[in-house]
Amino acid sequence: QYGADTARLFVMFASPPEQTLEWSDSGVEGASRFLRRLWAWCHQEHRSVRAAGDTLDAGALSGPARDLRFEIHTILKQASYDYERKQYNTVVSAAMKMLNALEASGLAQPEKADAAALRECVSILVRSLYPIVPHVTHALWEALDLGRGKVELIDARWPTVEASALVRDTVSLVLQVNGKTRGAIDVP
Repeated sequence: QYGADTARLFVMFASPPEQTLEWSDSGVEGASRFLRRLWAWCHQEHRSVRAAGDTLDAGALSGPARDLRFEIHTILKQASYDYERKQYNTVVSAAMKMLNALEASGLAQPEKADAAALRECVSILVRSLYPIVPHVTHALWEALDLGRGKVELIDARWPTVEASALVRDTVSLVLQVNGKTRGAIDVP
């Protein structure tokens, strides 16, 4: 009814590999909804992603693009660690967080520099999901021209966390007195 990728996504998301799995029709429906959301978002943004350059100029990025890169690379850092530990359920969760961040980024029809950041983030999401849902991600890789006709998804390297994307200009510090939050300040 749903296809192989939906079944794979559900099985990997429902429980860690060492635990038993209880089948859930609502869980399968949820996995299917996630894949439909991913498909719809990628096809909605395909023109921007396809037209974006491959060279990313971090200094020219807008605030929302820098925030998106920070969030995607932070999530990727955890997902990479979870893959090494074979905790596929948290990797699927990380992919869901990535899609949420992309949808919330507001980078529809971005400028040239921001488009390259959007392309990078989408590529990270697609490559992160590839071992779990190979059919859907292969179709998206081709539709978005993420390999530029030179690299097939099966040959694409696992995405790496770029340390410069994790650098923030300011951090928020929460002020507490006797365990009660009294405020917050942003500091360089």
